Amino acid sequence: MIKVKHPLESCNQQQAALLMSCPQEQKRYHELMFNYGNAVYRYHNNAEGYLPTELDFNEWLEGLPDNIRKDMERKGFEYCKKVLSFTRYVNEKNDVGLEDFVIQQMGEDLYREYQDKVNN
Repeated sequence: MIKVKHPLESCNQQQAALLMSCPQEQKRYHELMFNYGNAVYRYHNNAEGYLPTELDFNEWLEGLPDNIRKDMERKGFEYCKKVLSFTRYVNEKNDVGLEDFVIQQMGEDLYREYQDKVNN
């Protein structure tokens, strides 16, 4: 079962279709991956409602290696709002850690099962 739904219904439908068509021995693996992936997607798409600001952008740029910083400056703030390292920076700055957020979404037991599956 997919506990953590994707915010886009079309993705939920695609995930459900894949689960219906995959062999039984692969079903749990895909359920765990979808739960984790959907939680991470939600984290990077405005976890807890923190919207990035120009100040966040400038602070984030300061911590980047020169070649990457120059590229991100060229791409600009609007583009970088969807760059995963930037969204994570904004969330972490607001005390919303990725792992804690994912555990909150999935629940500890499901998250532990996911960890066991990917580490074996």
